[in-house]
Amino acid sequence: MTGVVPTPPCAEGTGLPWDVPVDDGVAAIAAARARHGDTFAVHSGPDHYLFTFSPAGVESFYALTEEAASKGVADYLMLRRKLPDDIFAGRRTLPNTLFRRDDVAGYLANLDHALEQSITELGPAGSVDVFDLARRLGHRMGLASWAGPGSADGAAFERLARAFDALDGSDAFVHPDRMAAVAATEKRAERAALDEVSEIVSTAVRRFDDGDDDSQGLFGRIVAAWDDAPDRLQGIAFDVALIHIASMSNLAAAVGWAFVDLLEHPAALERVCLGDNDFTQRCALESTRLAQRSIMTRTVLATVDFDDGAVSYQVPPGWNIATLLPLLNTSAAPGLEQWDPDRWTRHRLTEPNALPSPMLVTAFGHGRHSCPAQPFSLAAMTAATSRLLREYRMTPRWTSHPLPVPAQIGGVARAAGPCPVDYLR
Repeated sequence: MTGVVPTPPCAEGTGLPWDVPVDDGVAAIAAARARHGDTFAVHSGPDHYLFTFSPAGVESFYALTEEAASKGVADYLMLRRKLPDDIFAGRRTLPNTLFRRDDVAGYLANLDHALEQSITELGPAGSVDVFDLARRLGHRMGLASWAGPGSADGAAFERLARAFDALDGSDAFVHPDRMAAVAATEKRAERAALDEVSEIVSTAVRRFDDGDDDSQGLFGRIVAAWDDAPDRLQGIAFDVALIHIASMSNLAAAVGWAFVDLLEHPAALERVCLGDNDFTQRCALESTRLAQRSIMTRTVLATVDFDDGAVSYQVPPGWNIATLLPLLNTSAAPGLEQWDPDRWTRHRLTEPNALPSPMLVTAFGHGRHSCPAQPFSLAAMTAATSRLLREYRMTPRWTSHPLPVPAQIGGVARAAGPCPVDYLR
């Protein structure tokens, strides 16, 4: 493969955790940065990466166009390590079409219903892991929003929740060290889970065809997109599966960290319980910032000129240009390692001029590379934390701040161990 011109420093011996054993993927890239500076190459398995961390380099990264250096292709190459190829082929309704204003209103109504069901399940007192609670809540809201009638209730919901836990595409970056084993089984467990999803969603389609279409606006669009297809039921089911996988797992993790941080900061918790929604949203932004483990990657499709502020590189097709949010989000200025909701004003940093570049710190990306679900995600996090923390007095049972899964390199952090709370209404 053609190399980058001029040749950047190369982090020899540094690999990424889906290719070689790495105890901590973020620490490995941090060590390479300490040795080689803010721009360097990593050759990992068959893949080639140009990492960048300088202010100008990160600004150049966010300026890349999708046509020349694609986020979509990079995401696909990541997720296909875990997910069966069939789930990507021929999709007619994609996750990036989900967040129209009228759709979001429906999702939030489904979240309210899911919260009511969660409160019923929790009862007046007990113990629960906050990440388990958040994941189940996310499953129920998402399935009510786009999986068709009956999918968010009863036995169908329980079966779908188990199937999506097995099919979780985020394992590709949360547990990259497990991807060799997934490949060795030819994704047997994932294929079985996808078959389970298909069976249940097909039942929902038949109910929808028979007139059961209450509050199923997005599901109706998915169904309509497949009206002319001979493999209609499978096409609808696979659209639903990819939408759910792409939309819910990181949101559920972010909700979990929002609970953790609020429970560790009693003064902030009190403001949330008193109904300060603007402050609660800023808490959600701050928790997401600190929980980021994202490797932001663009797969180069056509040669690009990439300027890191010191050198302009020509990066050929087949390479990946990348940066790593956990290294930027906590080190671009003093104090960023601390949780502080007041560093945000609405969706923006209160003092961006304190940074060498405002693009060095983010919770949801910048510009054209911002997550399209940011407004919805913040609204959902605000609603979930404020409702449940007003409903219950929660007492955390962890003794030190939870740590992320060490091997994780992508997405919002998953906790490395249990995070139980005792709760009392």
